[in-house]
Amino acid sequence: MVAIQPIDKSVSKSKGKLARLEARVSAPQKQMFERAAELTGLNLSQFMIAALDEVARRTVRERDLMQLTAKDNRAFVAALLSAPEPNKRLRDAARKFKSQTA
Repeated sequence: MVAIQPIDKSVSKSKGKLARLEARVSAPQKQMFERAAELTGLNLSQFMIAALDEVARRTVRERDLMQLTAKDNRAFVAALLSAPEPNKRLRDAARKFKSQTA
């Protein structure tokens, strides 16, 4: 379900060049979109922009999270498989920890 956030009026008044986006939809779809826009207090364009923006951001965030997770997983496994031998400071710290927790 898409939770429509209030439209940021500063986005539409940005100094950058605006691009046009068009889509062909069925008559029932258009009626549904218009009704949903009306219920949220937005005009149809504002509603479509807000809905598309939210879904696009969520899609990208989820995709980036999955890629980072897979990438981090590979790095973690690689580090485990090629871990260096513990140095003297680490061995001393482990001994101290064991003696304090035993």
